[in-house]
Amino acid sequence: MISQNSIEEVLGTAKVDEVIDEFVSLKQRGVNKIGLCPFHNEKTPSFTVSPAKNIYKCFGCGKGGNSVQFIMEHESISFPEAIRFLAKRYQIELEETNVEEIDPEEKLKKDSFYIINDFAKAYFQKNMMESQEGKSVGLSYFKERGYREATMKKFGLGYSLKKGDHFTQTAVEAKYNIESLRTLGLTSKSDFDFFRSRAMFPIHNLSGKVIAFAGRTFSTDKKTPKYINSPESEIYNKRKILYAMYHAKGPIRKAQECILVEGYTDVITLHQGGIENVIAASGTSLTIDQIRLIKRYTENVKILFDGDAAGIKAAMRGIDLILEQDMNVQLVLLPDGEDPDSYLKKVGVDAFSTFLKDQAEDFIFFKTNRLIDEVGNDPIKKTRMIKDIVDSISKVRDTLKRSLYIKECAKLLDVDEQILLGESNKSIRADIKQKRLKEEYATRQQQRQQQRDSGFEGLVEPIPGDQEEQRDHSQPNKLVINDDYQERDIVRVLVNLGDKIYDEEQKTTVAEYMVINYRELIEMIDNQLYKSILKETIEQVDAGTEFKTSYFTNHSKEEVRMLATDLQMDPYHYSDWDGKSLYLQTQKMPDENFIKDGLNSILRLKERKFQRTLKKVDDMILGEKDDTQIINLLKTREVIRKQLSEVRLQLGTVVPVSF
Repeated sequence: MISQNSIEEVLGTAKVDEVIDEFVSLKQRGVNKIGLCPFHNEKTPSFTVSPAKNIYKCFGCGKGGNSVQFIMEHESISFPEAIRFLAKRYQIELEETNVEEIDPEEKLKKDSFYIINDFAKAYFQKNMMESQEGKSVGLSYFKERGYREATMKKFGLGYSLKKGDHFTQTAVEAKYNIESLRTLGLTSKSDFDFFRSRAMFPIHNLSGKVIAFAGRTFSTDKKTPKYINSPESEIYNKRKILYAMYHAKGPIRKAQECILVEGYTDVITLHQGGIENVIAASGTSLTIDQIRLIKRYTENVKILFDGDAAGIKAAMRGIDLILEQDMNVQLVLLPDGEDPDSYLKKVGVDAFSTFLKDQAEDFIFFKTNRLIDEVGNDPIKKTRMIKDIVDSISKVRDTLKRSLYIKECAKLLDVDEQILLGESNKSIRADIKQKRLKEEYATRQQQRQQQRDSGFEGLVEPIPGDQEEQRDHSQPNKLVINDDYQERDIVRVLVNLGDKIYDEEQKTTVAEYMVINYRELIEMIDNQLYKSILKETIEQVDAGTEFKTSYFTNHSKEEVRMLATDLQMDPYHYSDWDGKSLYLQTQKMPDENFIKDGLNSILRLKERKFQRTLKKVDDMILGEKDDTQIINLLKTREVIRKQLSEVRLQLGTVVPVSF
């Protein structure tokens, strides 16, 4: 068990923007940073990071929290594992109590797939470096390609032995679960090794964990596939993974350009040559998920082709997907008979880099010129070609960029610009209609599923205002009136401003001041989550503990953490107005006006509670027949009325109260 001191040290040291910046390309926007959310697909950034508050929040999907929650969510790991992950990153030595020798079976239950893949990687590396077969076959192959030992170690390259079940036997003897070996595709259903006599390429996720393998055969038999890959599993989805993105994400962000090649060896050769912003699609056609992964780090993609006509035509069909994501695409066609690996070795790094820069051509113009050469003067083929090009242009979201493409392509195709513009608009309208129909269908399906699952149970989220109304779905014609907004506002002030000084002379904090004023109201709070937060604040103040707003964003309960994050993050920010920094002149800025905010939120809640109580007493008076009880109720009513008047006087409102 990790000690509380160590947990607090990690939470205090791990800066949320530093941690997230390894996985998402963040740009400064006001006091916050913004980027594309890694938890859901989006084209416009809504993922916001607040370095000052040390939390993040996506205003698209709603996920949020601190650096530990981000790692837990992104890596799908537990709280202790996330703490260890960050401790390793920040070189913090953890204090752990009751540390026992963990049984291999227990390890497999917690993180079995990653552990097995790490074992397999080490096994393949050991084969290559220590066994006679591995040295003569695997190591010789990589050395012939010119790979240095440091490069082999960086990418975890290895070799699988020819013997049919050597790995499986070794893993089982080490007490690894045979079913997990089969699930990961390391062992076949008949308990033979899946990878045999192949050069091994580990595939990593963004954190550097091995999630799958690719194996290259040495067989000359044409029926034997050149490469085989691990099957998909809980940790490996090939449509979402790009080979070497773990190694390339930093260089991609720095260069603001991603170079996309076809093969594993192409990637490794370029990395070894110092061109490290390079990735590959792991033997699959580029998918939307992979494109969005690239866009987290850059909007610029450069694709290298080896000149094979069929390959280029197939790839060009997929590039439209990149344009749809509002990214910039350039193509580089290598000389005949060359691939990135061979060409770099032939001309050297400097000449290769110059070639990439000089020969890069915008995808739309590349496609237009290539299709012009293919169709010649055939009018039918030319018509199809124009529609094909227009379809690609219509995928470009930026209006100005799209109009420039239309203008230039009209010249190349010798077609009236207005015709291309009309066809482009027609294609855009068709795409919008198709997407809308798909979205409507998906929404209807989701609503039907929700209706089946919940039967309309629960209340809709209240709309902020002076009187909140919620519709009870089990009784459609019944409105439920509550004080959710006022209760939430008290919690908002606490989690945002509770540690601010309210009284300089007495050194009283906002939290201490508010506790004094809302203590008597605590049992009148309707929302149980808000009540629990207010009670915890009372306990801290009574115990003399220093109140910190980070207490709730680092809370052990997820619902408390999420609420605190929601209340601390705002989708809006103050405009800098070109550095003029215009501020309010007649009053303090909202985030500095905490004293008035704190008092008013409590007074508003008191006002509503007294109003509600007054109405209940009035109803009781009307239904009461006993004169003595009526007199007592009238006295009670007078006390409540005076309390209500006092609250309204403090609020500065003038509202007549009937007697």
